[in-house]
This record gives sequence, C-alpha cells and structure tokens, in this order.
Amino acid sequence: MTAWSTEQLNTIEAHEGFYVSPYREDGITHGTPTETWALVIDGKVYVRAANGKDSRWYQAAITQKAGQVRVAGVIYDVVFEDAGTDDEALIDSAYEVKYGNATDAFAIPIMQGEVPKAAAVRVSLR
Repeated sequence: MTAWSTEQLNTIEAHEGFYVSPYREDGITHGTPTETWALVIDGKVYVRAANGKDSRWYQAAITQKAGQVRVAGVIYDVVFEDAGTDDEALIDSAYEVKYGNATDAFAIPIMQGEVPKAAAVRVSLR
C-alpha cells in the first residue's frame, strides 16, 4: 500500500463527497459509486456505512478488499479494510468537525451510532 500524499488528504478533507466503488464478485468490475462521508485522521482515511454491515458497498469492500474511490473528480485505486475500534472516538469527533455545518448535519448522530460504528472502513491507496 502507498500512503496518501498531503495534497490528496487535503483534497479529501476539503470535499464532502467521497464515492466508493468496491470490486464486484468477479474482482475486476467496480460497483456503482456510493457517496460516503470520508474523514482524515492522522494521515488515514476512514468511512462508515450509514446502514452498517448490511450495506452492500460495505459488504463488497470488506469481502473484495479493493476497488476505487472518487473525490473531486479524481479516481484512486484503493484497498479497503475493517477499521476496528481503535480510532472510534476520533472518527466520531471528526464527523462533527468536518460535517457540523453541512446542510445534512442532522446525519452526524446517525453516523456516530452503533450500527455505522460497526461498519467503519479504512481506505488506503493501492
């Protein structure tokens, strides 16, 4: 895996839209892009599935472990991995900081709920 550059992390941090496209079962075809809220914490990129582990994109990401993301019109080949609970509190705080003034800020408590927390994904460059 390759580390995100400072410029890439700044772009992710500056944009609300972060579209994930894990591979489909064939391991070649990318799934339909799904908009998520990406967070940057200590040089790492995280997303949570609002519908938890039942989310189709989450299941594909964890099963296939790879795919693409798009942010600010740029597509990156990435690796997806379960984020575990180590950075859970930092992720909760980062949602408030980044999305607190967004028009859909009402969703922050949803994203801080137990169901999305259980479906946290770390996204790394491939």
